[in-house]
Amino acid sequence: MNIAVVGTGYVGLVTGTCLAETGNKVICVDIDENKVNQLKNGKIPIYEPHLDVLFERNIKQNRLTFTTNLKEAVDQAKIIFLALPTPPGEDGSADLSYILGVAKELGKIILDYKVIVDKSTVPVGTAELVRKAILENCNTEFDVVSNPEFLREGFAVDDFMKPDRVVIGTSSEKAKKAMGDLYKPYVRQGNPIIFMDEKSAELTKYAANSFLATKITFMNEIANLCELVGADVDMVRIGIGSDQRIGKRFLFPGIGYGGSCFPKDVQALSKTSENNNYDFKILKSVMEVNEIQKTIIIPKIKSFFNEGLEGKKIAIWGLAFKPDTDDIREAPSLYIIEELLKAGANISAYDPEAMGNVKKILGDKIEYASEQYYALENADALLIATEWSIFRNPDFDLVAKLLNKKVIFDGRNLYDLSEMKERGFYYSSIGREVINSTSSVQI
Repeated sequence: MNIAVVGTGYVGLVTGTCLAETGNKVICVDIDENKVNQLKNGKIPIYEPHLDVLFERNIKQNRLTFTTNLKEAVDQAKIIFLALPTPPGEDGSADLSYILGVAKELGKIILDYKVIVDKSTVPVGTAELVRKAILENCNTEFDVVSNPEFLREGFAVDDFMKPDRVVIGTSSEKAKKAMGDLYKPYVRQGNPIIFMDEKSAELTKYAANSFLATKITFMNEIANLCELVGADVDMVRIGIGSDQRIGKRFLFPGIGYGGSCFPKDVQALSKTSENNNYDFKILKSVMEVNEIQKTIIIPKIKSFFNEGLEGKKIAIWGLAFKPDTDDIREAPSLYIIEELLKAGANISAYDPEAMGNVKKILGDKIEYASEQYYALENADALLIATEWSIFRNPDFDLVAKLLNKKVIFDGRNLYDLSEMKERGFYYSSIGREVINSTSSVQI
């Protein structure tokens, strides 16, 4: 099948590459000429595990190509995916200008039946807005479908190739058959393709991400309460996670959620509710708690250094909003760094993939270590902001040797409390006992 994907951001590039992997001929479109040239030369602008292998294979076999010419891509395609940004506006609503702008252009150039697919995360009613925008300049038959993505950064290739479910919103039997045929290779193990109306499909994506964000936030609230009452959030997590009605996933407390999806989608769903005169109280609380949670570790650091942070060096492991990605959008690390810099601290940071993106924002305000242990040299404390696997089992003897003080603030609860006590660290995490081995720590 011939496919066009408009937009080569995270969703567009993963979608296009994975569609090509099952034998489709995919042409990806972007207005950024430099980016398109990079892609043609085999350079991927994002970090996503396993994407490079599929990308290179499909380029070599000429199933995946790139262009800046929208008409060139559309003329050849039966199905056109719109994978364009929908950034939040100042009021929290999704900005649809990119999608509607392309929809108007499509109306001028489509000459035969096409299936136009909203792959971007969009508010309820967007499919109808896209249809109307195309109709401004079009008399040809077409269908607009909502097909929300459920791609987790760091696992996006697996999520696309072996999805838990595929949600397709359409009222057209013709579009339903085309989309069903397209996705059949991805659900051979029996996971469902779920057909529904367009508005329900649009809402499904927001509902899914908002529920997960709520689950994370609830556990962060429980962790904060654990610290006050002397309970251990790890024990609570295991206790409730064994209940099949609740499940074990998304119960790990920490320093808040970030990324491109959860913050934006919770905000957009809240705005949709507001526009429809519904007070979605839970979502307001989720957003409020998450903002606080991003910097909840700062008072702990200030309390430890009661003489102040001026001139103190803090090493930070992890900058991306989650492991296995270079994405720093709404990353808690950025909020933490901002507060530490305000307090006069010096920062040396290490992240396997995200340092380049952080440097574009912060420049030389912080130091960037070329290796995780280099960040620790002469530092007064280590702060863990992202749970990369390489941080899970470090050389603690070397950590103790390099740090001025054996002090760790862990925003992701990576280490065992008994081991930290045995090794003589001051160790402060989220929702657990503070290990205060004062015999080995000079405060």
